[in-house]
Amino acid sequence: MSRIANLPIKLPNGVSVEQSDSEIKIKGPKGELQLTCPEAVIVTVEDGVVRVKATENAKNVALAGTIRALLGNHVHGVSEGFVRALELVGVGYRAQMQGAKLNLTLGYSHPIDFDIPEGVTVETPTPTEVVVKGTDRQKVGQVAANIRAFRPPEPYKGKGVKYKDERIVRKEAKKK
Repeated sequence: MSRIANLPIKLPNGVSVEQSDSEIKIKGPKGELQLTCPEAVIVTVEDGVVRVKATENAKNVALAGTIRALLGNHVHGVSEGFVRALELVGVGYRAQMQGAKLNLTLGYSHPIDFDIPEGVTVETPTPTEVVVKGTDRQKVGQVAANIRAFRPPEPYKGKGVKYKDERIVRKEAKKK
């Protein structure tokens, strides 16, 4: 069985956790996030430490581990935030912000306008870099995955939108 739920979550300075019934609100310098906790999981906050406990059912133990991981991600998000960096590889591939939209040129016959959802900020420090930032880990990862999905990297030349730390396994071209 998983023992993730047994690990306590230490709250950094400036982060507070409020609990009312099944709603848990986490406030920090970067923002505020909410989490709905099921009845099978008991969350306690004492002396700057959050503890998660499950009732005796095996499914509830797994659920407690999930809730503990989500709470840990929320605490990290409101204190430090999450960042995903993307890189555009290819001739003529570029990105630029235009208001609340990300304008991408990825080798198609038309430019792509991507609407940025609330709670996420997108920056383009250079025309071939896109940086996605936010407090909610799931939202940041989903926005980065949506941008990458417009032109995933291909294995022959490595062209496309890739994560900054992603390694593209290259294939050899067909021989005559």
